[in-house]
Amino acid sequence: MKITLKLFSLLFFFIVFVSCSDDDGPNLVPVQSKTASNIPAPQTGGQGEPVGGPYTKFSFATGAVTTSNTDWDIAFRGTSIVVNGGTVTGTNDEPSRNGNGGISIQSGTFASISNAKGLSFTQDADGAFAIPSGSGNGWYNYNPSTHTIVPIPGKILVVRTHDGKYAKVELLSYYKDAPASPDPTSDSSRFYTFNYAYNPNEGETTLTQ
Repeated sequence: MKITLKLFSLLFFFIVFVSCSDDDGPNLVPVQSKTASNIPAPQTGGQGEPVGGPYTKFSFATGAVTTSNTDWDIAFRGTSIVVNGGTVTGTNDEPSRNGNGGISIQSGTFASISNAKGLSFTQDADGAFAIPSGSGNGWYNYNPSTHTIVPIPGKILVVRTHDGKYAKVELLSYYKDAPASPDPTSDSSRFYTFNYAYNPNEGETTLTQ
């Protein structure tokens, strides 16, 4: 009888312990912080001619350029950045929007933007990008003296991905190999380099490790 009671007590303790451990919640995948380098963004036309050419699509889940028609989050062509959410804006050769992505432009440092909770997200729409185009309007400034395009300091893009997860982006350069002082006569443009942090966990909004 004593042995039976002892075994019963040990079994009860084990069941309670396992139950309590399961209550701690699922194991979360850590937030991924990386740098994407030299993402090409070629375009045709410009300078009075209609702009065209396919966008280069990027997936935060894979951390790479993708040719998928559905599993992409943001895409680049020239100085335009589109999001996989909303509708096409009306320019040539845009990818179809088939996700629920959105953009929230925040002011601060990359480190200080730590959570996407409570932010309002804008999607692409007919005639309007979620990230406004033009110097000083969205992510970049154009310097007419040096003819250079540089990211606006302190502008962080918080992205709701096509499948409802969250990322933040700090654009670093529009020139190949991200030169500290780009020279448009020698440095190739339309190559994006940016820092990003991506939370791969469903329903989780934190953007720091």
